[in-house]
Amino acid sequence: MRFPPTSEIRKMRKALDLTQTQLAAASGISQSTIAKIEKNTISAGYDTIVRLFETMEAMKDDDGKGLTAAEIASKGVVSIQSGEHVKAASDLMKSTGFSQVPVLTGELPVGSISEKSILGLLRQGLTMDELSNTTISKVMSDPYPLVSETTPLATITAMISGCDAILVSRKGSVIGIITNADMLKLI
Repeated sequence: MRFPPTSEIRKMRKALDLTQTQLAAASGISQSTIAKIEKNTISAGYDTIVRLFETMEAMKDDDGKGLTAAEIASKGVVSIQSGEHVKAASDLMKSTGFSQVPVLTGELPVGSISEKSILGLLRQGLTMDELSNTTISKVMSDPYPLVSETTPLATITAMISGCDAILVSRKGSVIGIITNADMLKLI
């Protein structure tokens, strides 16, 4: 396969509507390296260039035939506010059947909480009473990655292996969530 010059990487990435971060997640090459290659401040190795072009070609020819994050995501995101207590998060997860939920401050995603993280706090020695009355903001995990509704399936596939869920946004507002269960529905 003959590749275009490295100066075409940015053009091809833009044509696929990918950010450097999305290309980095899909290719396994750091975002900072991609930025340096696009700015021509480093001379990347052959393997790196091949991987970038092959990743973008695969994304262009993806079996998902253009599926986007909005089409994959579950709508009606169940979330909890960061000022609530852990007991409220536990009750929410029990009543909905979800094992994890995003944590918001207003409409802004600021963290996540899961059954696994709550049980981990119990194993660390917190009592049930202490945990029940603890504010979520004090014990929440990092927020889930946030992608645009137009993010292609190939990028989602590459990202989901490194996180529990992905939030989908439209004009800054969360409109959906993608979990492993949503990905399995595609099979």
